[in-house]
Parts: sequence; C-alpha cells; structure tokens
Amino acid sequence: MPLQIGEAAPDFEADTTEGRIKFHDWIGDSYVVLFSHPKDFTPVCTTELGYLAKVKAEFDKRGTKVIGLSVDKVDNHAAWAKDIEETQGAAPNYPVIGDADLNVSKLYGMLPAAASGDASTRTPADNLTVRNVFIIGPDKKIKLVIAYPMTTGRNFDEVIRVLDSIQLTAKHRVATPVNWKQGDDVIIAGSVSDDEAKTIYPEGWKAPKPYLRIVPQPK
Repeated sequence: MPLQIGEAAPDFEADTTEGRIKFHDWIGDSYVVLFSHPKDFTPVCTTELGYLAKVKAEFDKRGTKVIGLSVDKVDNHAAWAKDIEETQGAAPNYPVIGDADLNVSKLYGMLPAAASGDASTRTPADNLTVRNVFIIGPDKKIKLVIAYPMTTGRNFDEVIRVLDSIQLTAKHRVATPVNWKQGDDVIIAGSVSDDEAKTIYPEGWKAPKPYLRIVPQPK
C-alpha cells in the first residue's frame, strides 16, 4: 500500500554512493527529501539529478538532507554520475541508494510487494511507479508524497516551496494559502480560537470570512 502523510517512514539499511546507511540513523534530526528513479541512464531522471545537485545548497540552508534512489546497483550509479555531470554540468553531491533488490521501493509502496527479479533485467517501464518524492520530518514521519509520471520532470523549486511551508507550519500555528511563497501572508490555523489568536496576534488580522483569518508570515 502507498504510504500516507503522517505515517512513519519505513527504516531500512542500504548501500549508497556514499556508503552503507541505516536510514533513520542517517536522517538524525534533519528533514529529508527522498526522491526515486525507475532506472539508471534514463533521460528525464538524468536532468533531475543534475538540477538537484545545483540547488542542493538551498536544502542545506533549510537543514534538509537530500537522498536519491534508483532501481539499479550502486556501481551503475557511479557510471551514471559521469553522464550527469557531462550533460547537466553537475554530478550528484548527495547519496543515491542502490535498490537492486527492490527492497526500498517495495517498503515505500512504489512497487507491489510481489515484485521480483534482477534489477538489471527490469526495464524502466517495469519500474515506472518508482517516481515519488517524499519529504520526511525529524520525527521520521512522512510530510509530503508526490508521484510523477516517467515523462514529466520534477519541479524541485516546488519541493523547496512546500518544504518552506512544512517547516513554517510546524513551528507556528498557521497554514499557507494557494501559491504561497516565503514572505507572503498566511492563514491562522483552524485549531486556534479567536481568543488564542488575539494573544498571538495582538495587532489583529484580516478576515473576509470568519474562518479565513489572514496575518503576515510569522518570523
């Protein structure tokens, strides 16, 4: 079954391009973006891995680790990294999990539990559902799941935007409206009563409707 927001992110041990990890230990107290790929040497994924290498500093600033996964051996990942650097101008500067036994893909509901076979004989089409982005919190719980088709490149600028919202709303009792970005007004969470809101926001708020209470983004 696919993982749902709020569920615990499954722990696992796996080899990566930066050594073997135990996932929860590797997460530590950070947020994590885990993004997956159906196969090495696939064109859309090549562009994604290269772009993420270029913007990794944005995740670092947010106390967030980045880790990839591809249904192939770690040795193949190393060869693919050379192609990524050559064509995209940057090689992965974050670990990429080798999932040749399909274990992590199945744990995370991206492949059926009954999926089997040698990764080297499986085609990208066999693994087409291994195209998810997960944001996982320091509490090891799933905060976001986005699934993309193989033919559509991911928008990592959007992932950063959502990460900003997740981190802001975890710290303050607010929600972010449609198309919100850093610095925009936010909405007082429905769980906050008007009496509580008066204490938190003594300068008041805009309320075009009683349930829609708008305030500047908290610092």
